[in-house]
Amino acid sequence: MRKKTLKILGTIIAFALCFPLHFLYDKIPCFLTSIIAPVNESIFEHMKILFSSIIFSGIIQKIIITIKKEKIDNICFSNFIGALSSIPIFLIIFLPIYLSIGENLIITIILMLIAIIISEIISYKIMNKKDLKLENKTIFFVIIVYIIFGILTYFPIKNDFFKDPTNLTYGINK
Repeated sequence: MRKKTLKILGTIIAFALCFPLHFLYDKIPCFLTSIIAPVNESIFEHMKILFSSIIFSGIIQKIIITIKKEKIDNICFSNFIGALSSIPIFLIIFLPIYLSIGENLIITIILMLIAIIISEIISYKIMNKKDLKLENKTIFFVIIVYIIFGILTYFPIKNDFFKDPTNLTYGINK
């Protein structure tokens, strides 16, 4: 499988995963789902959707190349960097629009797709680097991000980024 084809497939998978991830905690409320999926409608909680959808898409990409017995350098690390970069990319394009016109579901979905596409392009560029030796450390980086997500979910900072605009609460509604 060509790398570009793999990244196009990754984009489609990541975007498709955004929708079930949005409702995952509502359907299966537990500690694990609270870390990987949003527990409220705050901007922060929705960044978990982007990160998790790209990470899970990366896992699927890794499974595909393993089944096909192909060797692609940096597949895990490149997907991690793509997932991590999707957060500031989305915020840079989303926040000015959100602050000027408010929440618009269609615009938000389109902007999430744009952020995923850009992050997959970044991932593709990193995947083509030969000198990186971070593939085996990627799981630790992912765990660190999810620990941060968990801390900020259970102990959110009291500002608008973490505030659920629907009920004006922070973090998990207990």
